[in-house]
Amino acid sequence: MYKVLIVEDDPMVAMINEQYVGRDKRFTVVGKCRDGAAALEYLNVHEVDLLVLDVYMPHMDGFETLRQIRKKQIPVDVIMVTAANGCESLEEALHLGAVDYLVKPFTFDRFRMALDKFIAQTDALKEIGTLNQKSIDFIIESSRKRSEELYPKGIQEKTLRLILAHLKDHSDKWLTGDAIAEQIGLTGVTVRRYMNYLAESGKVIAEMNYSTGGRPCMLYKYAM
Repeated sequence: MYKVLIVEDDPMVAMINEQYVGRDKRFTVVGKCRDGAAALEYLNVHEVDLLVLDVYMPHMDGFETLRQIRKKQIPVDVIMVTAANGCESLEEALHLGAVDYLVKPFTFDRFRMALDKFIAQTDALKEIGTLNQKSIDFIIESSRKRSEELYPKGIQEKTLRLILAHLKDHSDKWLTGDAIAEQIGLTGVTVRRYMNYLAESGKVIAEMNYSTGGRPCMLYKYAM
C-alpha cells in the first residue's frame, strides 16, 4: 500500500483530499501538514511514497517545498494542487517533476486519474531491471500510453489543458464553441468534443443561448 502525505493549509480541502485517497485501496494517508516547512520535517523522519502538495501555503509554498525535496534528494513523488492554472505554474510543476497538476475544484474521478498516473509511472520503473536507452524509452512510452488511457477516446491531456487555460483566462464571459476554436486554433468539431467532456466532468458550465435571433447555440464558461 502506498503512503500518502497531504500538504494543504485549508482544513476542509485537506479533509476532502484525505477522503479521496481513502476511496482508493491502493493508498493510505499517513499524515497531513499545513505548510511546506512542516512537510519537510515530516519527510526527514518518515518514508512517504506520494505527496498531495498545495501550491499556495503560508511560510513555504508548494513550489519551494518541491525544490527543497529535489535538492535534498528525498525519494517521493508529488501531485501538485492549485487554485490557478496559469502556464507559468504548470511549466514549473512539470520542470520539478510533478506526476500531475490538479486545479481546484477537481472531482474524485480526476483525482483518481492522478493516482493512476503515479501507479503507471511506478509500475513501469519496477518492471525494468538494468537501464539502457531501450528500457528508458519503454518506461517513457508506457507511462505516456497509460496516462492517455485515463481519458476517454479522442481526449488528449495537452489539448485539454490548453482549452482549460483559455477558459480560465476568459472566466468573466460566456464563450461559444466557435469562438473558442478560432481563438486557440482548433476545429469547431474538436472543441465541441472537449466542451462536452468538460461539461460532464463539471469543469465548465454549459448553457443554451436562445437569444441569437436564429439558431440557438451553446455557451460555455469556466466553472469557478
